[in-house]
Order: sequence, then C-alpha cells, then structure tokens
Amino acid sequence: MRYLILLKAAENQMGGTPPPELFAEIAKLGEEATKAGILLDTAGLTPSAAGTRVQLEGGKISVVDGPFTEAKEAIVSYAMYELRSQEEAIEWTTRFMRVHQEFWPGWEGTSEVRKVMGPEDFANFPE
Repeated sequence: MRYLILLKAAENQMGGTPPPELFAEIAKLGEEATKAGILLDTAGLTPSAAGTRVQLEGGKISVVDGPFTEAKEAIVSYAMYELRSQEEAIEWTTRFMRVHQEFWPGWEGTSEVRKVMGPEDFANFPE
C-alpha cells in the first residue's frame, strides 16, 4: 500500500535556514528507506508565495496567485512510501519528526499520514 506523508508548517515560523545537521540526518533516514525499497519519492515544496490556487466554488473556477495569507500552515514537503500498513507509515513519519525535534529545537510542524487509494478502495465506496 502506498502512503503519502504531508509535512505542514507555518512558513513564517520556519526559524530561518534549517541546520545542516538536520539535512544530514534526513538524508540518512531517506537512504535507509530507499535501501529498504519503501521510499518512492520525496521533495520539499516552494513557498506559497510561488504557488497558485485553482478553486471550484459555486459553479465557478477561480485562479489566485500566492501567497495565501489566510493559511496558518502550508504543505512544505512530502514523501511517498510503499508500506505494509498504516502503523508502519506512522513509524517512519515519527522517526522523521524526531529528527526535526532533535536537530532543530523550537521548530514546530505537523505530518499527515494518508493512504493513497487503490482500485480496491473504490469498491468500498457507498453507491
């Protein structure tokens, strides 16, 4: 099963440049997951100021360029894993957050663990 991990943080509280030690530890964690054959993709995302929001509301499509000031948090990075269970996804996500806790004191953020739906999941949708 595939799991998408979304890292959310306030863009204006990121605390400047992340410490180099943090990047080194994230790289080690990524190497371990890659060698295990479970990390499919990962990347950081540009700030919301460089993004665009396309919204369908009230039957109309609107396009708005960032930044999106009403958002308290933004998705700042993601990782896609191939894992056996949600528990395993939570384990890897917790390890990632512990690296931030240890190597970037004061930083705060939220990781959201979401299962990527496959054909078997659509069969369970109510009609």
